Amino acid sequence: MKHAKSGIGKHITGAGKKTFFAVHPSRADSFTESVIREMTRLALANKAINLAQGFPDFACPPELKTAAIDAISNDHNQYAITWGSKNLRDALAARVKTFNGMDFDPEAEITVTCGSTEAMMASMLAIIQPGDEVIVPEPFYENYGPDAQISGAVPRYVPLAPDFGIDEEAMKTAFSKKTRAIILNTPNNPTGKVFTRKELAFIADLCIDRNAIAITDEIYEHIVYDGRKHVSMGSLDGMHDRTITIGSFSKTYSVTGWRVGYALADAAITSRIRKIHDFLTVGAPAPLQQACVAALDLPESYYHGLAAEYDRKRKILYNGLKKAGFACELPEGAYYIFTDISGFGMKDREFARYLAEKVGVAAVPGSSFYSNGGENRLRFTFSKKDETLVEACRRLGNIDM
Repeated sequence: MKHAKSGIGKHITGAGKKTFFAVHPSRADSFTESVIREMTRLALANKAINLAQGFPDFACPPELKTAAIDAISNDHNQYAITWGSKNLRDALAARVKTFNGMDFDPEAEITVTCGSTEAMMASMLAIIQPGDEVIVPEPFYENYGPDAQISGAVPRYVPLAPDFGIDEEAMKTAFSKKTRAIILNTPNNPTGKVFTRKELAFIADLCIDRNAIAITDEIYEHIVYDGRKHVSMGSLDGMHDRTITIGSFSKTYSVTGWRVGYALADAAITSRIRKIHDFLTVGAPAPLQQACVAALDLPESYYHGLAAEYDRKRKILYNGLKKAGFACELPEGAYYIFTDISGFGMKDREFARYLAEKVGVAAVPGSSFYSNGGENRLRFTFSKKDETLVEACRRLGNIDM
């Protein structure tokens, strides 16, 4: 079959010819589908325990379910205000001031989105001009590269230090006149790194010096261990008007399927984000926004309990992985363990498929978190019931290489 030389949507017909649709090159051609979601499908097909995709297999707090049901029963079923229900934006402003040390006007500086994924995409589209560079420290959550490319930016990948901290010299070199933004994720997925105030201050100074924006993905902010503290970039001196803080209810309250997130930024940037958000999704689900108000009303003991629960779970999986021969360290935050599989003699994709099909445990190939490399790593999540993790560890003990 011959293809049209130019023109998207060009149909060619005639005697003995078939009708076809010529596909013009697209920015979608520059990246693949999500490897994480691909591994979930592989887990389902093989009835494997899914330690690939980061969602809990246990229930969210009962208060949230009750609030969601009540909201539906009380007819919160039509469009909410595009940038979020007023009571949710007010509750977010209060929570962020208390926990993150940041002041935001709920009327002009908070946008409720369809999950943190949309918040990140809307933010990128709001600030990027085609050809701008966006710095992406690697390893990185797999969405960030495609987000940059979809927005028209050129992603500039900068390796983290061997301990997954900030490599100052590499970062200094990466910032240029074309740098429009840097994407930071703390606590970090996949590494579990919690960036220190000193590390964030170094990045803040670079952003101020080079007139760049920091986009910070902080969805694991309440899941930190061993006395560490989460620091928000936007709370640092000089960063309020050049930081976009991305948050979500998914991880903190175990409602990944609700798809309610938010972007926090100064009024000038928020005005742009809201316009993009309006035409991307119109708004997040109205009844679930009301349930998220109830989430923000939970006592402080809930957050302490959440971190303690995940602390216990990370140790269950860590011990099981070590016993099975994986090289790994306890994460500082989030709910993933990023393992080194060099000792098994297989590359990441081959080994991940073997684990899912033959051992019954699904993980994410490490290369999905790198622009180039990562074939010696796998990521496992411990956002599961204790009994799920114990069974996964038992199965991992059956690895026969």
